[in-house]
Amino acid sequence: MDSKYIAGMQPVFALSRRDHISARLANGQPVVSAELAAEFSVSEDAVRRDLRALAEEGRCRRVYGGALPPVSKPHSMAARLSVATVEKSNLARLAAGTVQEGEYLFLDSGSTNLAIVQYLPEDKNITVATNSIHIAAEVFSRGDLPLMMVGGDVSAGVGGCVDAAAVALVEGLNIDRCFIGACAISPSSGLSVHDFADSIFKRTLIRRSSISVVMVTIDKLHDRAPHVIATGSEIDILIVGNEFSPTDRDALVTAGYSLMKNSDRPVVSR
Repeated sequence: MDSKYIAGMQPVFALSRRDHISARLANGQPVVSAELAAEFSVSEDAVRRDLRALAEEGRCRRVYGGALPPVSKPHSMAARLSVATVEKSNLARLAAGTVQEGEYLFLDSGSTNLAIVQYLPEDKNITVATNSIHIAAEVFSRGDLPLMMVGGDVSAGVGGCVDAAAVALVEGLNIDRCFIGACAISPSSGLSVHDFADSIFKRTLIRRSSISVVMVTIDKLHDRAPHVIATGSEIDILIVGNEFSPTDRDALVTAGYSLMKNSDRPVVSR
């Protein structure tokens, strides 16, 4: 019988078993069919039926041998500003520490990049360019940093300008260091975003920059968005926080990323 007695000696039948599996996926955990079959004392065919049902409900993405959590839905820039503020602040402090004397910086639209502004040094003769209305307002309010705003049609989801006019303007810039925003990161599929125009803009930005830096919060790990912007070898520095386990960091290093964690120098340099 497709059941197993667990805590409280209550039988776990198909629907209850699916709820257990769904809860793990909702917490961002991938699942393996063979492991689930052993855990619940059922056949792998039974587990595959569970995963097929969950996939039809949009609660997982089926892959060979198991399933992954569903792709996160994009949130507006305004909604992202109040999420994981402490984690973003810690990452931003590290990111600002990489800035060198006289650099021309580009802060790509993103709530984590917005947090960098407060940590940028006053005494290094730097200039800031951005396509983000929120970042531009924050830099402008400081009053001590030269600012260049990339204009065009403002995307509400992105929180900035990523249309053809914005891309054309960036094509004419020589950028020393850019800070790229990303919606998702995976060792296997790279950095990705939800908006197609945004992906074109970011790839252009990376190409026009001498150094590219990306900060990622733990909620973006093992997620995947439709449009790839870069792989590990195309990004110079990836900044992660203490929330990333050693296993997570090792997987990213193996995928070609140069990591920075809790210091001002890369853990791995190319």
